[in-house]
Amino acid sequence: MRDVAVVGFAQRQMEKFEGSPTCTELLVPLFGECYEQTGWTRRDVGFWCSGSSDYLAGRSFSFVQAVDAIGVIPPVNESHVEMDLAWAMYEAWLKIQTGEVDTALVYAFGKSSAGTLRRTLSLQLEPYTMTPIWPDTVSLAGLQARAGIDAGAWDEQAMAQVVARSMKDAEGNEHAIRKGASSVDELLAKPVYADPLRKHDCAPVTDGAAAIVLAADDKARDVRDRPAWLTGISTYIDPMSLGTRDLTRSPSTARCAERLDLAGVDTAELHAPFSHQELVLRRELGLADDVRVNPSGGPLSGNPMFAAGGIRVGEAASRIWAGESDKAVGHATSGPALQQNIVCTLEGRN
Repeated sequence: MRDVAVVGFAQRQMEKFEGSPTCTELLVPLFGECYEQTGWTRRDVGFWCSGSSDYLAGRSFSFVQAVDAIGVIPPVNESHVEMDLAWAMYEAWLKIQTGEVDTALVYAFGKSSAGTLRRTLSLQLEPYTMTPIWPDTVSLAGLQARAGIDAGAWDEQAMAQVVARSMKDAEGNEHAIRKGASSVDELLAKPVYADPLRKHDCAPVTDGAAAIVLAADDKARDVRDRPAWLTGISTYIDPMSLGTRDLTRSPSTARCAERLDLAGVDTAELHAPFSHQELVLRRELGLADDVRVNPSGGPLSGNPMFAAGGIRVGEAASRIWAGESDKAVGHATSGPALQQNIVCTLEGRN
């Protein structure tokens, strides 16, 4: 296996808006930031891979427009996944492992303001018994949260503690949409939004984009004094039908953890769009109490569609570059109630 590291990362998040910028306008500044971090031009990138959703954009092959941000003269080696940025990174990691390329730039974008997000996401549900009744993401998360409370796996106070910590940590993140200190009592006094969830228990969905740069071996060492080496990566999927699994658990995340060496992890960036889901993920990954979770504020401070999972990897890598972490976990999820999950470990080597 080749040594591959994260050596570049850029992101942009914003509140919902109508009209421009287009996905190309979102991505061009991010690519420029990645070039500045690495000292590369686009000719130094061996492989490109994007993540987005045609359903969200409302048109077929919408990702082709984003290729304009790369520039295609001369032709580029490019691919696409209808998934979050984290899975585009996985494809690029595999591409580098084949030995065909040494470098890759992966990116993803989502404009949730382009349509009716809750209805659009219902299309990913089991098509025979779930999609016809159009349950939305927040309602399904509410069912999951209630199942955990009734089973004694967590309570509303534990959920509020997650939110309070995330909002406080987000104050140091310039990209965060939601931030600011609030006490647990203040949060619990807020009205219920989708029982038992309150609005602060739900990630603020934003428009946005992100990009990650990967490099192998000496290419990575040339860019960073302390690259964030991808020492493990694993992905699994749980059944599509919600009635066939225990919503208080995430077996696919647990299977990912079994394939990875999580000993010595000091930082974890978890893609938990709802407060109770962080509690599920911590349990399935077996994270110790002293592991710092979502020091960036996590998705509860901003959740751009199809980029938020990859942002967790980028945030974890950033802390390794800065010497604030020696071994970190990056996690991304997709689908209803933590159905699909990918987990990776990143390490800094002095």
